[in-house]
Amino acid sequence: MEIFYFILIVFLLCLAMFDLMVGVSNDAVNFINSSVGSKAAPLKVILLVAGMGILVGATLSNGMIDIARNGIFNPEKFVFSDIMCIFVAAMITDVFLLDFFNTLGLPTSTTVSFVFELLGAAFAISMLMIINDPTGSLQFVELLNTEKALAIISGIFLSVALAFICGSIIQFIVRLIFTFNFKKNLKYFAAVYGGLAVTAIIYFMLIKGLKNSSFISSSQMAEISRFTPMILLGCFAFFTVLMEILYLLKVNVLKVVVLFGTFALALAFASNDLVNFIGVPLAGLESYLHYIASGGGDLAKTLTMETLKGPSQTPFYFLLIAAVVMLIALLTSKKAHNVVKTELNLAKQDESEDIFNSSVMGRNLVRGMHKMTKSFDKVIPDKVTIWINKRFDKADLTLEDGASFDLLRASVNLIVAGLLIALGTSLKLPLSTTYVTFIVAMGTSLSDRAWGRDNAVYRISGVLNVIGGWFITAIAAFMLTFVVAILIYYGGPVAIILLIALVVFMLIRNQKMFKRREKRHLERDTVVKLMNNGNTETALNLLQTYVREDIEKTMQFVKDNYLKTIHGFCKENLSALRHVHADIVEEKILVKKMKRFGSVSIRKLSENEAAEKGMYYFQCNDFMSELVYSLHRIVMPAKDHLDHNFKPFNYIQITKITDFAAKLADYITLCDNFIRDNETATIDEIVETGRYLNNELTELKRAQIRFLKEEGDSTKASEIYLTMIHESRNIISFSANLSKVSRKFFAGL
Repeated sequence: MEIFYFILIVFLLCLAMFDLMVGVSNDAVNFINSSVGSKAAPLKVILLVAGMGILVGATLSNGMIDIARNGIFNPEKFVFSDIMCIFVAAMITDVFLLDFFNTLGLPTSTTVSFVFELLGAAFAISMLMIINDPTGSLQFVELLNTEKALAIISGIFLSVALAFICGSIIQFIVRLIFTFNFKKNLKYFAAVYGGLAVTAIIYFMLIKGLKNSSFISSSQMAEISRFTPMILLGCFAFFTVLMEILYLLKVNVLKVVVLFGTFALALAFASNDLVNFIGVPLAGLESYLHYIASGGGDLAKTLTMETLKGPSQTPFYFLLIAAVVMLIALLTSKKAHNVVKTELNLAKQDESEDIFNSSVMGRNLVRGMHKMTKSFDKVIPDKVTIWINKRFDKADLTLEDGASFDLLRASVNLIVAGLLIALGTSLKLPLSTTYVTFIVAMGTSLSDRAWGRDNAVYRISGVLNVIGGWFITAIAAFMLTFVVAILIYYGGPVAIILLIALVVFMLIRNQKMFKRREKRHLERDTVVKLMNNGNTETALNLLQTYVREDIEKTMQFVKDNYLKTIHGFCKENLSALRHVHADIVEEKILVKKMKRFGSVSIRKLSENEAAEKGMYYFQCNDFMSELVYSLHRIVMPAKDHLDHNFKPFNYIQITKITDFAAKLADYITLCDNFIRDNETATIDEIVETGRYLNNELTELKRAQIRFLKEEGDSTKASEIYLTMIHESRNIISFSANLSKVSRKFFAGL
């Protein structure tokens, strides 16, 4: 048995390494989004500053808090084998869950996942213990400590509300003082603002970053707390003078503040959140050492874990190794950059391609806020409104090359997030670093009027999606770990091997999905960047090239899924139609995004080109949309027909519709070749072939109506057949129109 548990410990430590990497990929958004979004420095410099913060924070941390050992369950009530079951289940779930969210590019809380994974596994084992208890005296209240989990749930609401309100109000006041032309006003306030900002960040580091430091004793921390007001007053005086000197030396004070804040948040993350990644494996290692020291063998089923009741100090070399792994992950992880990109897109000052679709709640919130704003406008005097609007005039806004927002907002993000986290820590409130930093950034972007009428619904819906993901994290972590723990409890080594194989499979699958999505985004980002840096002729050529690829992909998509739909229905393959329907839903979203992308891109063209090419672009997009929607109108009734197990097509219907489907697929290929300018088709050939196919559809329709009247065929099957004929006619028409308009759009390429 000792060998088996030794292998489990090695496995846990390996998972810890991987968990550190996926955890940093998720939490990197907490400490680098402001500096990356404002372009405070080159990315390498930002990562270097953040990396230094991670190294210092990890080595200062004691690496363990009570949550992993006894915060969720009472270890003295559990035997060694049950404890190992809990720990293995929690780590397997954590790696998978965090990697899944990273793949989607959604920031989530590692603390929430960590706590609810332990809770789910401990609940499962506790339930089995109660069921198998011969005395019937065991109760959940003796085994579990649910207060921490409830505190985290309440912390979600508290973090969201408090961070958003504070971020909005403070950014509004700061922007009112500095305006968007902050460089002009900075000469009056640079020293005071810089000194105040750095002092606030130092306060955050003292309260949050160093509170669990292994190099600072509790008595020393008490002394620091005692003299905190004097320390802060001295820091304010010193840094105010320093910032004035730097300003006179032509140093950008705001860049110094942003980079210093980045270092502080990275330090706090490493020193306090490190337990989320290595706490469970190290608690498992301590349990294993206690098991071996007690004699090992069959004691696994009887040895209780009182040793986890007391505090524990993590060896320094564990902290150093963890710091190095996190640093490597920060420097190399593309998923970390993907998560950062999500937040920056939602906070971007100017108009951009929106990555989220609108939701019902988002639309209602925007509508309600718009009505509320109109009500305030009636109360506020016109002179005040005019003055405020002048202070928020974006005409003087200058951003660093490629920045999403300016340095002033970036500094407010860091100051407010740091102060709120420090305040929550001092009051022992469970404010999550992820929640606070994300929501503060959303609040400041709202006050900066980055959410206009044209994009507010998409960005608010995006924020709601992220917040919803936080709650999903808690629920998914609990339920998944509950199931995994039960499987391990009954399945033993076989279940663990199978679960490891499943996790590896899912990680590989997530990586492939991420690369596929990243390739498409990279292509679009490259086009946008080249458009911004090039002249109008370059912009037009890039837009035409990119749109050509989009049209070709859409045509290929329609052809492939049209054939899948026809053959799937004829073969009564419901699963195939469900897959087609899911793909169509994604394609509809993509076509909408293409239209928004075109709206932004056309602004880069000259006035004449925008007027002419813009009209053709939107016509192309309209016909592409109609093609996808026609396909959707075939799939939906066909899927429902099979789902209700209604009567299928007869042999004649199957033969005729499949033969025609092959001809229509060839026609789409003909149009696609024409669009790609392969000289394999002419517009006259397309029109003539389309007329021929339409005549064939007319004959199919007449034959079906005649057959329905004479033979009394299934009415429901006939309805599906006639729908396929009607929408096939639309696909022919839209394909031909798309071919004609696209050639006009591509003229001159």
